[in-house]
Amino acid sequence: MILSAFFAALGQVGDPRFRSVLLKGLGITVAIFVAVYVAFVQGVGWMLGDSVTLPWIGTVSWVDDAISWGAVPLMLLLSVFLMVPVASAITGIFLDDVAQAVEDRHYPALPPAQDPSLMVNIKDSLGFLGVLIVANIVALALYLAFAPLAPFIFWGLNGFLLGREYFTLAAIRRVGREQAALLRRRHMVTIWAAGVLMAVPLTVPLLNLVVPILGAATFTHVFHRLQARRAPA
Repeated sequence: MILSAFFAALGQVGDPRFRSVLLKGLGITVAIFVAVYVAFVQGVGWMLGDSVTLPWIGTVSWVDDAISWGAVPLMLLLSVFLMVPVASAITGIFLDDVAQAVEDRHYPALPPAQDPSLMVNIKDSLGFLGVLIVANIVALALYLAFAPLAPFIFWGLNGFLLGREYFTLAAIRRVGREQAALLRRRHMVTIWAAGVLMAVPLTVPLLNLVVPILGAATFTHVFHRLQARRAPA
């Protein structure tokens, strides 16, 4: 079921709504990084002014320029580590569009979904980003202590977190938050296994940027197929 759900999601990756969500997420993420860089450069210029006096050197007027240029490689380095979690969080705000696209194509007989408000989506996405970052920082100790097993620890941890997040996203639209939590606990092993399948591409550059979209689409299929199993014959 997990593999068939994944390949069904992969087969829809060319859907215009999928691309729209990806481009929105990446566009806003890049804009955030540019805004942070500009704010940093402007802050340095404001603090240092046109010139600064250094011990044994005297007055120089190029320190702020040097720091501004030095911030470029710093921001590029930070983007390598932060681009994926930040892009995932931003993309998460629009993932209802992905779930709706999947349902429109594969489950057209469904009634309208309970779409959460934009503020709820933002709150949930930022909360997930925080949990993802904190969990992986804590896991660094395990990565160092069990270096040969680090990839498996990474996949297991992030698979659990991704599965929990994306299944909840798919379920909450149809059965509400409380019932979604109940279903998540009932099918924890299946959800975790599907989450691991989503976590493996996180280690592949560029491919990792589409993980949120594939995850949302895959778990929409997983949710509906689990529901179909429970339906009376």
